[in-house]
Amino acid sequence: MNRVKYISRMTLGIAFALLSNIALSDVAVIIHPTNDAQLTTEDIAKIYLGKLKRFPNGNLAVPLDRTEGTDIRVKFLETTVGKDETKMKSYWSRLIFTGKGIPPKIIESDQEVRELVSRNPDIIGYIDSSAVDDTVKVIATY
Repeated sequence: MNRVKYISRMTLGIAFALLSNIALSDVAVIIHPTNDAQLTTEDIAKIYLGKLKRFPNGNLAVPLDRTEGTDIRVKFLETTVGKDETKMKSYWSRLIFTGKGIPPKIIESDQEVRELVSRNPDIIGYIDSSAVDDTVKVIATY
């Protein structure tokens, strides 16, 4: 009987994991509509790794990150930065310890990221593509 419960719980867990990935739309990387930056995936990764601190136009690039453990953050890090959350946390811990960097500010919701980006041309963030509106400009989707 315990084996049957275990198998059914595993099956249910796998189903939820698959559904959560399906429910997540594309990740949209957004900037202020007046920001004319043309960024590659490599540029975006460098901004989120603290290696690139300015947009091509010379303006400061201020990245916003999402809450650890969220599907959108996991997808963004894997597709853009090429690191999982554990590696990213370790990366930033080293930079903080050596005084060489400050990690992006953590923002909890798509709405808050969108509002902050829409008010400041120096901010770059990422949200679920279904949350995009005309107050921001999408520069990449993953």
